[in-house]
Amino acid sequence: MNKDRLIQADRNHLIHPVSAWRDHEETGPRILKSGKGAWLTDIDGKELLDGFAGLWCVNVGYGCQSVVEAATAQMTALPYATGYFGFAGEAAIELADRLAALTPGNLNRVFFSLGGSDAVDSALRFIRFYQHARGTPEKKHVIGLTRGYHGSTYTGAGLTALAAFHRNADVPLTWQHHIPSPYPYRHEGDSSDAAIIASSVAALHAKVEELGARNVAAFFCEPVQGSGGIIVPPAGWLTAMREACRALDILFVADEVITGFGRTGPLFACEHENVVPDMMTVAKGLTSGYAPMGAVFLSEDIYTTIRDNNPPGVAVGHGMTYSAHPVSAAVGLAVLDLYQNGVLASGVTAGKRLATRLDAMRGHPLVGDVRISGMLAGIELVTDKTLKTKPSPELGISKKLAAVGYEEGVLFRAFGDDIIGLAPPLCCSEEEIDILCDRITRVLDRVGADIGQ
Repeated sequence: MNKDRLIQADRNHLIHPVSAWRDHEETGPRILKSGKGAWLTDIDGKELLDGFAGLWCVNVGYGCQSVVEAATAQMTALPYATGYFGFAGEAAIELADRLAALTPGNLNRVFFSLGGSDAVDSALRFIRFYQHARGTPEKKHVIGLTRGYHGSTYTGAGLTALAAFHRNADVPLTWQHHIPSPYPYRHEGDSSDAAIIASSVAALHAKVEELGARNVAAFFCEPVQGSGGIIVPPAGWLTAMREACRALDILFVADEVITGFGRTGPLFACEHENVVPDMMTVAKGLTSGYAPMGAVFLSEDIYTTIRDNNPPGVAVGHGMTYSAHPVSAAVGLAVLDLYQNGVLASGVTAGKRLATRLDAMRGHPLVGDVRISGMLAGIELVTDKTLKTKPSPELGISKKLAAVGYEEGVLFRAFGDDIIGLAPPLCCSEEEIDILCDRITRVLDRVGADIGQ
């Protein structure tokens, strides 16, 4: 198809994720053609610096030949292998083995999913299996954070705490609850690290008391909240919440779908504070977006409790046709090689440069707050720095940001509540980080001038 036919076919047939359908039919798609490193080229030949790694996922960058070759070799040898009936493919076994050696603590058991949303759904299933197995089936309630994101499947969308995923969907479900986000910039009252941490711990205790400790199964959180606006909790927050869960006898589940695989520096964000969750979900960077795959890691205790209390010969009823898909697993192995042979280190270096450049943007008239953890960053825009006033919705800031960003040749996430999200590929050079930040500064200048700021 030529460009015009592609655009019309898209309008007529392709439903885009989390999009305003009528608006999309009117504007049509921006069609991407190719990519190399941190750069993309659209169908018109325009080059774009990808400041969002696709959708937080293309950590190793585009066009990595070793990954392409691994996928090609696996497709040639064995394009599919079911995990049912006791069968397995070599690549999935090897990937599980290598990951188990790298995950925190005793998270030694892994179930492969197709992505992050169904990894969360799988975790929720395993939590139910576990609570029944240990003789506490009444522990059904699950607590998350406001502004948290845990996928958009029916069950996960309820645990997510963003309005777009609740509207007309009859979620959250009755057993899904939320406590306030550890949001330093918008925290009311004492905004010291200690006060924010104490507030979160108190809120968790209060919610558990409200629901009844015997009824609460688990607490879910992202080490850094992603789709909620890149909310970076104070140092020590993750440790405190993990300890609170242990004291309350509820499971602590770390959702590292975005933060995993070097996005914040180490392979997993939990490593910043040596926190060992009871479960951990991952996706995105697992295959760097080259093939669909997610995973849930279970502690040995959870795995053995389910195993030992299941009747002999009776299957644990959870599975997916494409779980542990051999091509995705082969891609995962090739990507893991890249992480361990320089990409993680590259991300740390680039992250330091990104932090320096973004810190200098704090003086911009539109910038109220900058927050960053490694190669994950948010820039919150305001129209009054002293009062932290959010721009009026009538200004349509997010649409302006996205449009001007494209014109300036830079891609980022323009959140609906006037926050710029950044998650560049870890392979970015310091020079590319400078280009990224120069272009974002121009975007801010142009949007500011447009709204008279």
